[in-house]
Amino acid sequence: MAVEVRIPTILRTYTGGEKAVPGEGSTLSEVIEHLEGNHPGIKERLVEAKDGQSDLRRFVNVYVNDEDVRFTGGLDTSVSDGDQVVVLPAVAGGDDSASLAGGAR
Repeated sequence: MAVEVRIPTILRTYTGGEKAVPGEGSTLSEVIEHLEGNHPGIKERLVEAKDGQSDLRRFVNVYVNDEDVRFTGGLDTSVSDGDQVVVLPAVAGGDDSASLAGGAR
């Protein structure tokens, strides 16, 4: 089944600069395998092995039709023809000391 996979800027080196690429499969795992076949190296940036099982990397968020796959089955999440898969790097860090101190610096 054909899906559109939206690629974040940081991973576009794997897709030749493309913002969106086609993917195929009936599960997210199959779509990622298809991506790896067409864009070698991208899978390693999305998936890691934990306790002998594959799982999404901690700082990668993936959505199928705006639903966070961590709550819909992870790599086993079903995808259908025409679905949109969005890959987003998690954003962390920053300095919140000004708000904690009750004002600007």
